[in-house]
Amino acid sequence: MSSPARPLLVPDEPVSPGSFDALVDALRAAAEPTRLRLLAILAAGELTVSELTQLLGQSQPRISRHLKLLGDAGLLERVPEGAWVFYRLRDHALARALLDLLPADDPLLAADRDRLRHVQLARQAAAEAYFEAHAHQWGAIRSLYVPEADVERALVDAVGDGEIGDLLDIGTGTGRILELLAPRATRAIGIDRSPAMLGAARPAFAEPALRHVQLRQGDMYRLPLPDASVDLAVLHQVLHYADDPAAALREAARVLRPGGRLLVADFAPHALEFLRTEHAHRRLGFATDEVRQWCDGAGLALREVARLAGDPLTVVLWEARRPSSRVHAA
Repeated sequence: MSSPARPLLVPDEPVSPGSFDALVDALRAAAEPTRLRLLAILAAGELTVSELTQLLGQSQPRISRHLKLLGDAGLLERVPEGAWVFYRLRDHALARALLDLLPADDPLLAADRDRLRHVQLARQAAAEAYFEAHAHQWGAIRSLYVPEADVERALVDAVGDGEIGDLLDIGTGTGRILELLAPRATRAIGIDRSPAMLGAARPAFAEPALRHVQLRQGDMYRLPLPDASVDLAVLHQVLHYADDPAAALREAARVLRPGGRLLVADFAPHALEFLRTEHAHRRLGFATDEVRQWCDGAGLALREVARLAGDPLTVVLWEARRPSSRVHAA
Protein backbone atom coordinates (compact mmCIF):
# COMPACT_ATOMS: atom_id res chain seq x y z
CA MET A 1 0.00 0.00 0.00
CA SER A 2 1.49 3.30 -1.05
CA SER A 3 1.46 6.37 1.18
CA PRO A 4 -0.49 9.47 0.21
CA ALA A 5 1.85 11.84 -1.57
CA ARG A 6 2.42 15.35 -0.28
CA PRO A 7 2.84 17.88 -3.09
CA LEU A 8 6.37 19.05 -3.66
CA LEU A 9 7.11 22.30 -1.90
CA VAL A 10 7.21 25.01 -4.53
CA PRO A 11 8.47 28.17 -2.84
CA ASP A 12 6.55 31.34 -3.55
CA GLU A 13 8.25 33.83 -5.81
CA PRO A 14 10.42 36.00 -3.55
CA VAL A 15 9.13 39.47 -2.90
CA SER A 16 11.62 42.00 -4.21
CA PRO A 17 12.71 44.27 -1.37
CA GLY A 18 13.20 46.97 -4.02
CA SER A 19 9.52 47.06 -4.93
CA PHE A 20 7.78 50.03 -3.31
CA ASP A 21 4.44 48.16 -3.03
CA ALA A 22 6.13 45.10 -1.56
CA LEU A 23 7.96 47.26 0.95
CA VAL A 24 4.74 48.96 2.05
CA ASP A 25 2.92 45.59 2.36
CA ALA A 26 5.72 44.06 4.40
CA LEU A 27 5.99 47.04 6.74
CA ARG A 28 2.22 47.12 7.21
CA ALA A 29 2.16 43.39 8.00
CA ALA A 30 4.99 43.63 10.52
CA ALA A 31 3.70 46.78 12.26
CA GLU A 32 1.93 44.94 15.09
CA PRO A 33 3.46 43.62 18.36
CA THR A 34 2.41 39.98 18.01
CA ARG A 35 3.59 39.81 14.41
CA LEU A 36 6.98 41.27 15.33
CA ARG A 37 7.24 38.66 18.08
CA LEU A 38 6.38 35.94 15.57
CA LEU A 39 9.13 37.10 13.23
CA ALA A 40 11.64 37.08 16.09
CA ILE A 41 10.63 33.58 17.21
CA LEU A 42 10.64 32.12 13.70
CA ALA A 43 14.13 33.50 13.10
CA ALA A 44 15.23 30.66 15.40
CA GLY A 45 13.70 27.94 13.21
CA GLU A 46 10.48 26.55 11.81
CA LEU A 47 7.52 25.94 14.11
CA THR A 48 3.90 24.82 13.86
CA VAL A 49 0.82 26.89 14.66
CA SER A 50 0.18 24.88 17.82
CA GLU A 51 3.74 25.51 19.04
CA LEU A 52 3.42 29.23 18.33
CA THR A 53 0.06 29.27 20.12
CA GLN A 54 1.72 27.66 23.13
CA LEU A 55 4.63 30.11 23.07
CA LEU A 56 2.57 33.29 22.77
CA GLY A 57 -0.45 32.22 24.85
CA GLN A 58 -2.92 33.32 22.19
CA SER A 59 -5.71 31.48 20.42
CA GLN A 60 -4.99 29.42 17.32
CA PRO A 61 -7.33 31.49 15.06
CA ARG A 62 -5.58 34.68 16.11
CA ILE A 63 -2.09 33.25 15.55
CA SER A 64 -3.18 31.81 12.21
CA ARG A 65 -4.46 35.21 11.09
CA HIS A 66 -1.16 36.89 12.04
CA LEU A 67 0.78 34.21 10.19
CA LYS A 68 -1.37 34.62 7.08
CA LEU A 69 -0.74 38.36 6.99
CA LEU A 70 3.01 37.85 7.35
CA GLY A 71 2.94 35.15 4.69
CA ASP A 72 0.93 37.27 2.26
CA ALA A 73 3.53 40.02 2.69
CA GLY A 74 6.31 37.60 1.74
CA LEU A 75 7.96 37.55 5.18
CA LEU A 76 7.12 33.93 6.06
CA GLU A 77 6.88 30.59 4.25
CA ARG A 78 4.05 28.14 4.94
CA VAL A 79 4.92 24.44 4.52
CA PRO A 80 2.00 21.96 4.80
CA GLU A 81 3.06 18.48 5.87
CA GLY A 82 0.55 15.78 6.74
CA ALA A 83 -1.60 16.99 9.63
CA TRP A 84 0.90 19.76 10.47
CA VAL A 85 1.83 23.07 8.88
CA PHE A 86 5.27 24.54 9.49
CA TYR A 87 6.08 28.23 9.31
CA ARG A 88 9.52 29.68 8.80
CA LEU A 89 11.12 33.03 8.10
CA ARG A 90 11.76 33.74 4.43
CA ASP A 91 15.25 34.67 3.30
CA HIS A 92 14.01 38.20 2.68
CA ALA A 93 16.17 41.31 3.04
CA LEU A 94 13.38 43.25 4.72
CA ALA A 95 12.70 40.46 7.23
CA ARG A 96 16.35 40.50 8.23
CA ALA A 97 16.36 44.29 8.45
CA LEU A 98 13.29 44.27 10.71
CA LEU A 99 14.91 41.71 13.00
CA ASP A 100 18.07 43.81 13.21
CA LEU A 101 15.95 46.71 14.50
CA LEU A 102 14.46 44.73 17.39
CA PRO A 103 16.08 45.54 20.76
CA ALA A 104 18.04 42.53 21.99
CA ASP A 105 17.32 43.35 25.64
CA ASP A 106 13.55 43.74 25.30
CA PRO A 107 11.98 41.78 28.21
CA LEU A 108 9.02 40.53 26.16
CA LEU A 109 11.25 39.17 23.39
CA ALA A 110 13.60 37.69 25.99
CA ALA A 111 10.66 35.88 27.63
CA ASP A 112 9.63 34.54 24.21
CA ARG A 113 13.15 33.23 23.67
CA ASP A 114 13.13 31.55 27.07
CA ARG A 115 9.80 29.84 26.36
CA LEU A 116 11.05 28.74 22.94
CA ARG A 117 14.14 27.27 24.54
CA HIS A 118 11.97 25.29 26.99
CA VAL A 119 9.88 23.93 24.10
CA GLN A 120 13.01 22.94 22.20
CA LEU A 121 14.56 21.30 25.26
CA ALA A 122 11.39 19.33 25.97
CA ARG A 123 11.26 18.14 22.35
CA GLN A 124 14.95 17.26 22.46
CA ALA A 125 14.52 15.32 25.71
CA ALA A 126 11.64 13.31 24.23
CA ALA A 127 13.73 12.43 21.18
CA GLU A 128 16.73 11.47 23.31
CA ALA A 129 14.54 9.26 25.50
CA TYR A 130 13.36 7.51 22.35
CA PHE A 131 16.94 6.95 21.14
CA GLU A 132 18.03 5.72 24.58
CA ALA A 133 15.18 3.22 24.69
CA HIS A 134 15.77 1.91 21.16
CA ALA A 135 19.55 2.10 20.75
CA HIS A 136 20.06 -1.65 20.61
CA GLN A 137 17.22 -2.18 18.15
CA TRP A 138 18.21 0.64 15.83
CA GLY A 139 19.27 -1.46 12.88
CA ALA A 140 15.94 -3.26 12.85
CA ILE A 141 13.96 -0.03 13.23
CA ARG A 142 15.78 1.57 10.28
CA SER A 143 14.92 -1.45 8.14
CA LEU A 144 11.18 -1.36 8.81
CA TYR A 145 10.20 0.47 5.66
CA VAL A 146 12.89 0.45 2.96
CA PRO A 147 15.49 -2.32 2.64
CA GLU A 148 18.51 -0.82 4.33
CA ALA A 149 20.86 -2.84 2.12
CA ASP A 150 19.49 -1.02 -0.93
CA VAL A 151 20.01 2.38 0.70
CA GLU A 152 23.55 1.46 1.76
CA ARG A 153 24.39 0.23 -1.75
CA ALA A 154 23.13 3.49 -3.28
CA LEU A 155 25.11 5.52 -0.75
CA VAL A 156 28.33 3.58 -1.41
CA ASP A 157 27.79 4.00 -5.17
CA ALA A 158 27.31 7.75 -4.70
CA VAL A 159 30.58 8.00 -2.76
CA GLY A 160 32.36 6.32 -5.66
CA ASP A 161 35.67 4.51 -5.78
CA GLY A 162 38.92 5.71 -4.32
CA GLU A 163 40.03 7.31 -1.10
CA ILE A 164 37.54 9.43 0.80
CA GLY A 165 39.86 11.62 2.85
CA ASP A 166 38.35 12.92 6.09
CA LEU A 167 34.86 11.51 6.71
CA LEU A 168 32.16 12.82 9.04
CA ASP A 169 28.98 10.89 9.87
CA ILE A 170 26.49 13.26 11.49
CA GLY A 171 23.98 11.49 13.75
CA THR A 172 25.98 8.30 13.44
CA GLY A 173 23.63 6.20 15.60
CA THR A 174 25.12 2.71 15.83
CA GLY A 175 27.88 3.61 13.38
CA ARG A 176 26.73 1.61 10.37
CA ILE A 177 27.77 4.26 7.81
CA LEU A 178 31.19 4.48 9.43
CA GLU A 179 31.52 0.69 9.13
CA LEU A 180 30.80 0.95 5.40
CA LEU A 181 32.99 3.93 4.55
CA ALA A 182 35.71 4.25 7.21
CA PRO A 183 38.04 1.63 5.66
CA ARG A 184 38.56 4.07 2.75
CA ALA A 185 38.90 7.19 4.89
CA THR A 186 42.06 8.80 6.21
CA ARG A 187 40.14 9.83 9.32
CA ALA A 188 36.53 9.10 10.24
CA ILE A 189 34.43 10.82 12.89
CA GLY A 190 30.96 9.82 14.02
CA ILE A 191 28.95 12.36 16.01
CA ASP A 192 25.73 11.71 17.91
CA ARG A 193 23.86 13.34 20.79
CA SER A 194 22.90 10.02 22.39
CA PRO A 195 25.43 8.31 24.70
CA ALA A 196 23.42 5.10 24.37
CA MET A 197 23.76 5.19 20.59
CA LEU A 198 27.49 5.82 20.84
CA GLY A 199 27.79 2.98 23.36
CA ALA A 200 26.07 0.65 20.91
CA ALA A 201 28.44 1.79 18.14
CA ARG A 202 31.78 1.47 19.95
CA PRO A 203 32.23 -2.32 19.87
CA ALA A 204 32.27 -2.27 16.04
CA PHE A 205 35.39 -0.06 16.05
CA ALA A 206 37.54 -1.89 18.57
CA GLU A 207 39.81 -3.59 16.03
CA PRO A 208 43.23 -2.05 15.24
CA ALA A 209 42.37 -1.46 11.56
CA LEU A 210 39.69 1.03 12.64
CA ARG A 211 41.72 3.06 15.13
CA HIS A 212 41.36 6.07 12.84
CA VAL A 213 37.62 6.11 13.67
CA GLN A 214 36.52 8.48 16.44
CA LEU A 215 33.12 8.60 18.10
CA ARG A 216 32.12 11.85 19.79
CA GLN A 217 29.06 13.11 21.55
CA GLY A 218 27.91 16.30 19.88
CA ASP A 219 25.14 18.35 18.33
CA MET A 220 24.46 18.52 14.59
CA TYR A 221 23.82 22.27 14.96
CA ARG A 222 27.22 22.86 16.64
CA LEU A 223 29.62 20.30 15.23
CA PRO A 224 32.82 20.06 17.31
CA LEU A 225 34.98 20.57 14.23
CA PRO A 226 36.72 23.56 12.65
CA ASP A 227 35.63 25.16 9.40
CA ALA A 228 36.58 23.39 6.15
CA SER A 229 37.92 20.27 7.90
CA VAL A 230 36.22 17.28 6.18
CA ASP A 231 35.98 15.99 2.62
CA LEU A 232 32.76 14.00 2.92
CA ALA A 233 29.89 14.40 5.38
CA VAL A 234 26.87 12.11 5.63
CA LEU A 235 23.40 12.68 7.07
CA HIS A 236 21.83 9.23 6.87
CA GLN A 237 18.19 9.15 8.06
CA VAL A 238 18.88 12.05 10.40
CA LEU A 239 17.31 15.16 8.90
CA HIS A 240 13.71 14.12 9.67
CA TYR A 241 14.55 14.38 13.39
CA ALA A 242 15.83 17.95 13.04
CA ASP A 243 13.97 20.92 14.52
CA ASP A 244 15.71 23.12 11.97
CA PRO A 245 16.86 21.15 8.90
CA ALA A 246 18.17 24.28 7.17
CA ALA A 247 20.44 25.04 10.14
CA ALA A 248 21.71 21.43 10.15
CA LEU A 249 22.63 21.73 6.48
CA ARG A 250 24.34 25.08 7.04
CA GLU A 251 26.42 23.58 9.83
CA ALA A 252 27.38 20.60 7.66
CA ALA A 253 28.38 23.02 4.89
CA ARG A 254 30.57 24.94 7.34
CA VAL A 255 32.85 21.95 7.97
CA LEU A 256 33.18 20.92 4.31
CA ARG A 257 36.38 21.72 2.49
CA PRO A 258 36.19 23.39 -0.92
CA GLY A 259 35.04 20.67 -3.31
CA GLY A 260 33.76 18.61 -0.38
CA ARG A 261 30.48 16.72 -0.52
CA LEU A 262 27.49 16.16 1.73
CA LEU A 263 25.36 13.05 1.17
CA VAL A 264 21.84 13.14 2.61
CA ALA A 265 19.64 10.04 2.69
CA ASP A 266 16.11 10.58 3.93
CA PHE A 267 12.45 9.97 3.18
CA ALA A 268 10.51 11.53 0.35
CA PRO A 269 7.33 13.34 1.45
CA HIS A 270 4.76 11.02 3.06
CA ALA A 271 1.79 11.20 5.42
CA LEU A 272 2.52 8.56 8.06
CA GLU A 273 1.71 10.53 11.20
CA PHE A 274 2.50 7.62 13.52
CA LEU A 275 6.20 8.18 12.78
CA ARG A 276 5.87 11.41 14.73
CA THR A 277 3.98 9.96 17.67
CA GLU A 278 5.75 6.59 17.91
CA HIS A 279 9.21 7.18 16.43
CA ALA A 280 10.02 10.82 17.30
CA HIS A 281 10.13 12.05 13.69
CA ARG A 282 9.85 15.83 13.44
CA ARG A 283 9.33 15.97 9.67
CA LEU A 284 7.47 13.60 7.35
CA GLY A 285 10.05 13.50 4.59
CA PHE A 286 11.39 16.15 2.25
CA ALA A 287 10.86 17.29 -1.32
CA THR A 288 13.93 17.85 -3.47
CA ASP A 289 12.92 21.47 -4.10
CA GLU A 290 12.83 22.07 -0.36
CA VAL A 291 16.26 20.51 0.23
CA ARG A 292 17.65 22.48 -2.72
CA GLN A 293 16.38 25.73 -1.22
CA TRP A 294 18.19 25.00 2.04
CA CYS A 295 21.38 23.94 0.24
CA ASP A 296 21.34 27.12 -1.83
CA GLY A 297 21.21 29.07 1.42
CA ALA A 298 24.18 27.08 2.73
CA GLY A 299 26.26 27.69 -0.40
CA LEU A 300 25.93 24.11 -1.66
CA ALA A 301 24.96 22.85 -5.11
CA LEU A 302 22.41 20.02 -4.85
CA ARG A 303 21.49 17.13 -7.12
CA GLU A 304 19.25 14.14 -6.54
CA VAL A 305 21.34 10.98 -6.86
CA ALA A 306 18.87 8.15 -6.31
CA ARG A 307 15.23 7.51 -5.45
CA LEU A 308 14.51 4.12 -3.87
CA ALA A 309 10.80 3.33 -3.92
CA GLY A 310 9.56 1.43 -0.88
CA ASP A 311 6.25 0.31 0.54
CA PRO A 312 5.09 2.58 2.04
CA LEU A 313 8.12 4.88 2.19
CA THR A 314 10.55 6.04 -0.49
CA VAL A 315 14.12 7.00 0.35
CA VAL A 316 15.89 9.73 -1.62
CA LEU A 317 19.64 10.22 -1.77
CA TRP A 318 20.91 13.74 -2.42
CA GLU A 319 24.45 14.98 -3.00
CA ALA A 320 25.32 18.56 -2.10
CA ARG A 321 28.71 19.86 -3.16
CA ARG A 322 30.62 22.84 -1.86
CA PRO A 323 32.20 24.84 -4.69
CA SER A 324 35.93 24.27 -5.01
CA SER A 325 36.64 27.85 -6.05
CA ARG A 326 35.91 29.48 -2.71
CA VAL A 327 35.44 28.72 0.98
CA HIS A 328 31.77 28.94 2.01
CA ALA A 329 31.15 31.74 4.45
CA ALA A 330 29.27 30.45 7.51
